Amino acid sequence: MVDLKQKPFYLSDEDIRWVEETIASMTDEEKIGQLFIMLDRKKDFDETKEIFDRFHIGGCRYSNEPAEKIYEQNRFYQEHSKIPVLIACNCDNGGDGACGGGTYVATAAACGATDDDSTAYSVGYVSGREAAAVGCNWDFGPVCDLLYNWRNTIVNTRAYGKDPELVIKNAKAYVRGVRESGLAVCCKHFPGDGIEELDQHLVMGVNTMECDEWDSTFGHVYKEMIDSGIQSIMAGHIALPEYSRKLRPGIKDEDIMPATLAPELITDLLRGKLGFNGLVLTDASHMAGMTAAMPRSQQVPGAIAAGCDMFLFFNDIEEDFGYMMDGYRNGIITEERLTDALRRILGLKASLKLHEKMKKGTLIPEKEGLSVVGCAEHLAMAAEAAKKSITLVKDTQHNLPVTPKTHKRAYAFVISSPPISRKNQHDPVKQLVKEEMERFGYETTMHESYYDLVLDDGITKETELRSVIIGKVEEFKKKYDVVFVFINMKGYAQANNVRLEWSIGHSTEIPWYVKELPTIFISLNYTNHLLDVPMAKTFINAYAPTREVIRQTIEKAAGEAAFEGTCNDNVFCGRWDTRL
Repeated sequence: MVDLKQKPFYLSDEDIRWVEETIASMTDEEKIGQLFIMLDRKKDFDETKEIFDRFHIGGCRYSNEPAEKIYEQNRFYQEHSKIPVLIACNCDNGGDGACGGGTYVATAAACGATDDDSTAYSVGYVSGREAAAVGCNWDFGPVCDLLYNWRNTIVNTRAYGKDPELVIKNAKAYVRGVRESGLAVCCKHFPGDGIEELDQHLVMGVNTMECDEWDSTFGHVYKEMIDSGIQSIMAGHIALPEYSRKLRPGIKDEDIMPATLAPELITDLLRGKLGFNGLVLTDASHMAGMTAAMPRSQQVPGAIAAGCDMFLFFNDIEEDFGYMMDGYRNGIITEERLTDALRRILGLKASLKLHEKMKKGTLIPEKEGLSVVGCAEHLAMAAEAAKKSITLVKDTQHNLPVTPKTHKRAYAFVISSPPISRKNQHDPVKQLVKEEMERFGYETTMHESYYDLVLDDGITKETELRSVIIGKVEEFKKKYDVVFVFINMKGYAQANNVRLEWSIGHSTEIPWYVKELPTIFISLNYTNHLLDVPMAKTFINAYAPTREVIRQTIEKAAGEAAFEGTCNDNVFCGRWDTRL
């Protein structure tokens, strides 16, 4: 059972009195509602008010819009809730996770590429300030996963690295930054992603480590974060079979569940062995790692019965609320477990002084505070993060430096995900690349991919032929001095592993040109693309498709600034030819 006077709550007697009196005054429906975190996609205020009135939800997360709209939305949440609401955001990389127009600073991978933890602190600092400005009080970060498997694209850029000490150092720095603005923080995704290559949106993840190995890696990370006072932990839809077998001798393979539904992992391991006294929430409940584990009617109350305190997102609000209520009434959720969960939820709210702020009318800050979103100070931090993180993985052919003085005429590819992922629009990164290349002084010809041609001209035989016929190699060499290949691939909840994908079979994008002209490959996202272009002799990991990152990468390639970032062996994807 929770001890609200201890870490991470540290509540006073008066705070605890508010928690207990609030619980005592609640109806069963109000108690059940506190267990849910709603995802607000529609942003229909009339509908939202009805949800608050009828279902009494404990927390909210939302899809991003401009800062002023998010601010008004969050004000509405608090004004129409009987009990202060936990309002969460996903600020993995900076304030861009709190609102449109927020400041991107750096991915965790970029933080891990630097030589200290100041970049991770900056990410947390900017995340906290911009999230607090729009009225958030809970940040779903930091990511505490360990990227051991280079094939894993779920946490490829979201993990600080594969060294537990590096992850601990950066995660703690991130937390320090966030807490300057008073937000609660959340480690994710217990018991740890990065061992395999599967996406829990599509399938249950499995952390295959033996117990002793887990204790010294993921367990070590979580123990350090718990001891430092982390307030909440997100349970992933990830099984830890060896610990389930150890803690439940004789458990059948078919009964091994993801952590979100496994009491031996939440109650016994996380709360018992690791001593976590804070709040546990599930990862998103629409992910197949959870939905395929058991019927929905059992999943919903089963997560709370397993030891999770809050359930992240509804499928159908009325139905899921009914499932949770039925689970309480039929004893799947005991009175003791429900009360313990409520104490942790309200305890977190009290630790943030939400109950006091509600009385004072200060749950939402003054609107003038929105001026910090995208401010000069934060943009300077983003520029410094790019400076310190952009990584030259290899330059074995000594193509660098390349500048407009020596290689004036540039041909530039931008290899993008299919246009359906950006609502059938051209990749805006392509325009950023063109502008920054030309700003720097290159005469730049942008390649038109099959995607580009189809968006402009439709699917025709001509567009197909233009996309697969290279033309005369000698003419290409006479026209251009250097080739730049910017890789801007990203996947989400569609494939278990994201690989570099050309826009059409036998595309003219495929690197036929690497032996003809100096070629500079730049990844603007994942760190493992050398697997698909091992013929690249010059490869840069830049970690993000922002103007600042693109600008600094071009400058560094020209020798105007040093590459300061570092990388580990994951970037070579376990192959010998990627190192050549």
